[in-house]
Amino acid sequence: MTKKKRENLGVAQEIDGLEEKLSQCRRDLEAVSCRLHRAELSPEDRKSLEEERNSLMNRASNYEKELKLLRQENQKNMLLSVAIFLLLALLYAHWTMSHVYLDQLEELRLWV
Repeated sequence: MTKKKRENLGVAQEIDGLEEKLSQCRRDLEAVSCRLHRAELSPEDRKSLEEERNSLMNRASNYEKELKLLRQENQKNMLLSVAIFLLLALLYAHWTMSHVYLDQLEELRLWV
């Protein structure tokens, strides 16, 4: 997929689309394999189907490699999101606790 198209899609959407393409490719591969094994074929037809099968196998392999990379990217994005959330939670907790502490100090000053 080109860089321009990838910028317009989220990683999860890319994964979904690629999984659908891989699924279709595997269905096509299964159909070609069935035709190869059950039909009486001329040598030319057999060669053509074998070439189609090899092409589909290469395409499926490429889809699997790209899916692996996209899943790794998705995992990195998820970990980054969790890290940002934890950082914000810590900052909020620190800010809240410091205000509580300052309020308590102010109350102590009023009592003294």
